[in-house]
Order: sequence, then C-alpha cells, then structure tokens
Amino acid sequence: MSSKITTKEQVKKLLDSYDYFLFDCDGVLWLGDHILPFVKETLDLLKSLDKRVIFVTNNSTKSRKDYRGKFEKLGIPGIQENEIFGSSYASAVYVDKILKLPKDKKVWVLGETGIERELQELGYATVGGSDPKLDETGILPADSEAVNNLDPEVGAVVAGLTLSVNYIKLSATMQYLLKDNKSIPFIATNIDSTFPMKGKLMIGAGSLIESVAYASGRQPDAVCGKPNQAMMNSIKAANPDLQAKPGRGLMVGDRLNTDMKFGRDGGLDTLLVLTGIETEESLKQLDPNEAPTYYASKIGDIYELAGPNN
Repeated sequence: MSSKITTKEQVKKLLDSYDYFLFDCDGVLWLGDHILPFVKETLDLLKSLDKRVIFVTNNSTKSRKDYRGKFEKLGIPGIQENEIFGSSYASAVYVDKILKLPKDKKVWVLGETGIERELQELGYATVGGSDPKLDETGILPADSEAVNNLDPEVGAVVAGLTLSVNYIKLSATMQYLLKDNKSIPFIATNIDSTFPMKGKLMIGAGSLIESVAYASGRQPDAVCGKPNQAMMNSIKAANPDLQAKPGRGLMVGDRLNTDMKFGRDGGLDTLLVLTGIETEESLKQLDPNEAPTYYASKIGDIYELAGPNN
C-alpha cells in the first residue's frame, strides 16, 4: 500500500532516507512550458541538503543541451548536461556502444531534432527527422523521393516522438524497416502511448512507433527509454554510490508503467505525483506489488511540508 505524503514528519523521513532523487520531467516538474508550483524551491532544498538530483526523461524531442535551455527558461539555472538522461541520448548511445554502428553509416530518424543532435554529437549523419522535404504536400506518398529513393548508407532506424508526423514520414520509415529483408536495426526511444500537455493527453511516441511496427510486421529491437534498464544502468555507471546502494535512490514520476516500473526494476523506491497521467483511482486498481512506495499531489509538497527553514 502506498503512503501519501501529507506531513512534515513524512517529508523529514523521506529526506533522511535517500541520497539520490531521480526525476521525470514532463508531468512532474512542468506541463508543457509551465513550471509546476514550488518545483524550483524543492530542487533547491534537495541540493542544499547535498542530495544528488538527476533528470530522467522519455521526451525524445529535445537533446540534453535543449533541456538545459528549458530549465534556464523556466527559472532553474545551473543544471548540467551530465545530470540529464533522456531517451534521445540513450538511443544514440545504444547505436554507438551496443550496435557499434560504423560511423560511415547513417541513421534514419522518425522524430525531431533531439534525436538528431544526440546522434550527431556521437559522429553519425542523420536522414529523415526534421528534413523539410518530408513535409511536402500535393503529391502521392508513393511518388515522394523519401519513399522511392532510400539511402543505401542507412544502417539503423531510430523512432521517437514527432509533433509534425505525416503520412510520408511514416511510410518512409516503414520502407527502411522492410529493407534488406527487415534486417536494419529498429530502435525505439520509448513506448509512452500518451503524454500530458496543458491538461490534455496527447499522442505519444509509443503510439507512433506502434503504427510503423504494425505496418512492417516488426517490433523494435530495443527500447531505450524508461522502463528499460539500459538507461538505469547508464545512470548507475555515472553514479557509483547509487550502483552500490540503490536503496538510497528514489525515482519520482507521474506514470506507473514507465516511471514507477523503471525505479522498481532498478531497485529504487518510488514516488508517484498526481500532476501528470495518474490519479488516486488508478492507484486503487493496482496490484500491491506494483504500487509506488509513496505518492503525493505534487512534487512541490516536499518543499511546502518541510516548513519554515526546513
């Protein structure tokens, strides 16, 4: 049974129990371009107590550098790239370190600039993605250059979220997935079916990826975002104390099937906030083994309940 954080005593115990706080971003720290109440104050409180704060996001539309800019824009300066682990970065690392794709090969991207930039940082040329030629209109998809003239140097497909999805982008992605007897590696950034934006649920990367997976008769060879443990292993490798004592880590998120599972599978305790996807009703329907350790109305409750002078 999950404990709801409602008292100063609970907050004190929570702060005493953990050294590492892993935060999802969308639905936890902000919704779209609007920071949630007392987020900055909560992060400042944690850092004043020498807690290690790490941001773990499945949003592949932004690179780590983009995320630094977003933090600053929302009034949270000083965040470093090595504190940010995104699904776009994790996917690029997978292509480089796990697939060991030669650098003379290109990567077809169904997604936005976040994926492209992280791949390019590691030395890969990208095709597809944000290329404006993919937005051409007034032609049959079968007549599109992207569909008809597949680049022979493409050695992998990375698929994530794009807010400018269209039929040509999906069709071209499908052609690469079918190419060479379906042998080109198929990497998914994450499998979130939806994401929150301004109080509404929007179609997520997982829904787009499922469309090309179904059409091509393939499933992704790897999923690099939460709840996949490849990202957790990268975080632990960069933070040896967390590797040695995962029980001193707390995963904070707004999704049961990604954030909470990610933390639980990684040996961390979990805190669900109700500012994104889930509700108290969804908690009541859970198997006890899948319940988060704690839940709270919002992450800012930590600061508010800590009280004056903390």
